Order: sequence, then C-alpha cells, then structure tokens
Amino acid sequence: MQFEVFTLLPEVFPSYLETSIIKRARERGLIRVDVHNIRDYTHDKHHTTDDTPYGGGGGMVMKPEPVFEAVETVLGLASPFDETQDTPPTRPTTASNIPVILLTPQGRVFNQSIAEELSRYPRIALICGRYEGVDERIREHLVTDEISIGDYVLTGGELPALILIDAIARLLPDVLGDPTGAEDDSHAMGLLEYPHYTRPPEFRGVKVPEVLLSGDHAKIEKWRREQALLRTFNKRPDMLEKTELSKADLKFVESLKSTDI
Repeated sequence: MQFEVFTLLPEVFPSYLETSIIKRARERGLIRVDVHNIRDYTHDKHHTTDDTPYGGGGGMVMKPEPVFEAVETVLGLASPFDETQDTPPTRPTTASNIPVILLTPQGRVFNQSIAEELSRYPRIALICGRYEGVDERIREHLVTDEISIGDYVLTGGELPALILIDAIARLLPDVLGDPTGAEDDSHAMGLLEYPHYTRPPEFRGVKVPEVLLSGDHAKIEKWRREQALLRTFNKRPDMLEKTELSKADLKFVESLKSTDI
C-alpha cells in the first residue's frame, strides 16, 4: 500500500516512519510512504504557500495553486477546471480510484471502521492542513474525503496523517508479527480489549488469573470475551449498543447490570 503525504513540514515524518512496526513494514515493501513538500510546487522566489483571508480576519490560509499542482502532479490527476466551461466539476478526474483526504477538524471522525475501509485501497493521498485552514476550492474541487481525529484542534494535519498511516498499515497482511493481532485490538472487534498479563506469574502480591495458566483454551477464550465485555461495560458502554453480541454475550451483559462491579 502506498501513502502520498502532502505537507508544509516534511521534516516531521522521518523520525516516526523510521521506528518500530512502520519501519519494518517499509523495509519489507509492505507499505510505502512518500512525503511531498507543497513548497516544491510554488513558482515564486519565496515559495509562498499561504496568504491573508479575503474578508479579513486573523491567521493565514493555504493557497490553492501549490496544493492543486502537488496533488495533480503526484497522482496524475487531470485538472478539474476547464476554462471553456463556466462551472468546474466538483471533483478531479483520475484513471485510478485514489482517495484524496484532507485532515481537518471538520471531517468525519476517524475510527476503526474507517481505518478498515481505507485499508482496502492500494494508494491514499493525505493533505495536511495548516494555519487557519485551506482555500475552500481545495475542499470543494480536489479532496474526496475529509477526516478528523477528534473534536479538538491541532496546529496542523501532520500528526493526524501519521495516525492514519499507523492505524491503516497495521491492518494490512503481514505488517504485524501476529497475523491475528489486529483482530483482537480494542475497537477492532467492537469492544475494548481484554486484559493482558505476562511473566512473572506473581508481582508484588498480585497474581495472574489462574485461568490464563490453565492451558484450557476454551476457558481462556471465554474469560477473555467476558473481560472484554466487562471492560467495555465499565468504560465505554456506548460501544455495546453498536456491537453485534451473541446470546451468551447479552446474558453476561445483563448479569453485569444487576451486579455492582
């Protein structure tokens, strides 16, 4: 899978991309991350990428020209603007199906299902906003999707872009050492993940639950499922309303409602 990142701060990315699972995935050719400096697509001596907003107000706005040129050049897009027509099409034309995503607080809030949705594409473009935001023509005529990582404001889209890369990449085949690792993660199965323990079997008087030492895989799986339900019930009960539960799950959840835990 290939990620195309468009940013004014390419120096933000190497330190994270050169560590841990993402580094190994890149070295093995499982993912590719190309970071493009939007300033390289300007044509003035100062490499200007922002300007004051029409109508007044504080802050600066990212200019449309370098962003359009960067994305169109890298992705091989045909310009959405036709000087022979009064009204441009709403989206650019392209020979391939490549999501062009703007990282913005106004986008749909990122979650595990969106990560799974995007993991099905072979190539994704991520545009990192800065300043007060981007010229509206970028939003209307270039991007195909807008994504937020939460209801708060950051200084730019670089951290959200890294979050998307990480969340999506770990869903791809062979990226994780454990082929089923992503399946049990919190949110992946619609619940928070069950507790984990490792050696030693007793630490400062606290013992590992006996069931995990029993070797009985059926009992272990039952315990883990119930612990995931319990943890979700206590910390994120809203998730239970959106998750498909078995009859055994529903019975266990009902028992929690009548128990002071």
